[in-house]
Amino acid sequence: MRVAEFDYDLPAARIAQTPIEPRDAARLLVDRGPATPPAHRRVADLPEILSPGDLLVVNDTKVIPARLALRRASGGRVEVLLVDPLDGTRRAWEALCRPARKLRPGEVLATDDGLPLIEVGERTPAGDTTRVTVLGDAEPLDMLARHGQMPLPPYITAPLDRADRYQTVFADEPGSAAAPTAGLHLTTALLEALRGMDVGLATVELVVGLDTFQPVTAEDPRQHPMHSERFRVPDETAAACRAARRVVAVGTTSVRALESAAALGASSGRTRLFIHRPYGFQVVDLLMTNFHLPRTTLLMMIDAFIGPRWRELYAEALGAGYRFLSFGDAMLLDRRAG
Repeated sequence: MRVAEFDYDLPAARIAQTPIEPRDAARLLVDRGPATPPAHRRVADLPEILSPGDLLVVNDTKVIPARLALRRASGGRVEVLLVDPLDGTRRAWEALCRPARKLRPGEVLATDDGLPLIEVGERTPAGDTTRVTVLGDAEPLDMLARHGQMPLPPYITAPLDRADRYQTVFADEPGSAAAPTAGLHLTTALLEALRGMDVGLATVELVVGLDTFQPVTAEDPRQHPMHSERFRVPDETAAACRAARRVVAVGTTSVRALESAAALGASSGRTRLFIHRPYGFQVVDLLMTNFHLPRTTLLMMIDAFIGPRWRELYAEALGAGYRFLSFGDAMLLDRRAG
């Protein structure tokens, strides 16, 4: 396996800069197997596409305003992105700092008005992140709400008018530095319509971590070091999956949580599961997901799920004007189709 196998040409004009309104108006490319052209639908059409007895599984992690624009005592600017809480208080974090090489352990970074907010710790063993501590007497999440910004990916350069548009309608447990973006398409009304036709809804939690921000640079992707992410699959979700006609995961993070629980035999913990071909899926039957960047672990999961026809689907989507990445459109993949 070579990383070049997961490359494709993504024109900048295809990268969605703003979320579509309403959420479920996003286009949905429906995979129908290698011998049949995909169908062009909308997310709002899911009640016509799914069947009674199917189970929709969503990641209910909540994005926090984890991007901090700070200053050193010298006046130099530093951006701190909190990517993984290291304790239950959410005071200690693993963070991406830019520029990181100039920072020293014990250094205090402050807001523009002089409030000390972050104390710099040691670099992590891998060297790509830094341990930091949120300062102040207030609760860390309150401090972030006052001084942080929503951590939009770097390829989104347009301002976000409403912070809730980078949050799913079912977001519950705060902690992620990125949204589970396939879930952004779902509305309360759409979920109610699905319930009304006996399509179940279950939740998992996977705190979106560092691999969301890190491209695969190893020539052989199997040598790529996966960072661990915290996951939780409630017992009732696991039971609902076993009873379901088909398990429909919303987003790659839901897949990773479900398959990690099955592989580890644990309902919660940390996972380094890297899903790439060949991989024997134990839980997920269908996957609703956005279109992903080239050379990423997310695209490699898609390849493991449906095989090389992902290239045909991506080419179809590009030719038909679909919007890509976090605020873009989606596709519905069936690993058993055909």
